[in-house]
Amino acid sequence: IERHLGSFVKITVIGDEILKGQTEDTNSHFICKHLFSLGVKVKKISVIGDDLDTIAREVSLFSKSFTHVITTGGIGPTHDDKTFEGIAKAFDDVLEPNPVLVELCKEYFGPASLDSPKMKLAMVPKSATTVYGYHPETGQKNKFPLVTIKNVYIFPGVPQLLERSFITLEHLFKNPSKDFYTREIYVDKDEVSIADILNTVDSKHNNTVILGSYPDFNNSYYKVKLVLESETKKDLDDACQTLTESLPKDCIVEYDKSPIHHAVDKVYGVVNSCERCEYTKNVREAVKILEECLDKYGLDDLCVGFNGGKDCTVLLHLFYSVAKKKFPVHKDKYKALYIKSKSVFPEVEKFIQISRDKLQFFVQSFSFLVQAQLSLLSLLNPKFQVSTTITTSNETNESHLESFSMTDADWPQFMRVNPLLNWSYKHIWQFLRSLNIPYCSLYDRGYTSLGSMNNTHPNPHLQYIDDRGILSYHPAHTLVNENSERHGRNT
Repeated sequence: IERHLGSFVKITVIGDEILKGQTEDTNSHFICKHLFSLGVKVKKISVIGDDLDTIAREVSLFSKSFTHVITTGGIGPTHDDKTFEGIAKAFDDVLEPNPVLVELCKEYFGPASLDSPKMKLAMVPKSATTVYGYHPETGQKNKFPLVTIKNVYIFPGVPQLLERSFITLEHLFKNPSKDFYTREIYVDKDEVSIADILNTVDSKHNNTVILGSYPDFNNSYYKVKLVLESETKKDLDDACQTLTESLPKDCIVEYDKSPIHHAVDKVYGVVNSCERCEYTKNVREAVKILEECLDKYGLDDLCVGFNGGKDCTVLLHLFYSVAKKKFPVHKDKYKALYIKSKSVFPEVEKFIQISRDKLQFFVQSFSFLVQAQLSLLSLLNPKFQVSTTITTSNETNESHLESFSMTDADWPQFMRVNPLLNWSYKHIWQFLRSLNIPYCSLYDRGYTSLGSMNNTHPNPHLQYIDDRGILSYHPAHTLVNENSERHGRNT
């Protein structure tokens, strides 16, 4: 259960380029996501063009109806930047140079007359005020303030500038006089099959609780996210109890929506558990090998082999967890090597990009034979001539490997570290699924071993005929016979 503070917000996105589809609006999504985490309800979003009267009418109307109005866009030095002028008109105000903004414009653009385009950013409504934000982690003061007038907050339209400014000013939108509480419940049933239950629960509790149902057709762990909101914890608890008791047995999923954030705690939770099964033994051994590797070589001399497959995904997550544990203040990106096959699946490429961004890896990609790739890597990165590439047993296909094994004498000399040599197919999936780690979407479509598009197909052992008479495939983690893992690969 999360406790939040209640407030109601209207967002106005300003810009002809948004309405014409020339620029994608990411600002409203960013603002909504952050405000919801604060317990602030966004009740309306609108997109309007760079028209003076439209801006004035929009702001005048909604500033009377909402706790806060947030605008984004239409701030700049050109003729079509009309936000300040439109908001001044909304409040029967006039524009005048703000002394603080004038000095900042001079510092940024150099000396200029007040009627210069360089000074347009300093011409704001006379009754406006400027508010400086402070970074919540560093405490550093923003260089440029936010312009506000009454309950209207005027943010820039450039996403990087908006995001940087917004996170320092989130406190402006909290309402300490009103609380509300939320809970998320994840289920592995489709929305249609539980619709009657949701309708019944909603009709019983809709005076005190808001129930939202949000299907997700691409998630590997659940099919519907149910969100309950209430101003009192008791009402929320009552509705949650009604809902959980009404849903089909065992359909509620224990889902971690932030597995990267919880990576260290979850992995070391397995390591430090009292379990003595083969799976926990393998996790402990892998962590121990990676810790030894980091002690020997340090982060700068390590490169993780990653091709988007399930084994590599486990390896990447383990490495990230151990590295975060040992070097919690490390700021640079980790290094990964992507050995690209011919005719690679677009789903694999997309997943590699997502993993790269979420786990903060720098991925070096090559499309040659492995031996040639390592030769080129040693030329591009002299340090790697005496350091390591971290791989899995499935990548190497060599039975004689140990946890630490040098490449053969006729290869570029690298130490290969192999933390997953003893892991079975079942253990790979146990690790991924128990920690809710994202993986390539192909595995949910019956692929059990990924190569190129030319030699890889869904595993025939997973096929079935669905209710509509269509040939379908169960997800890879349901495969019973581990010996048939590669039966979807051409020989």
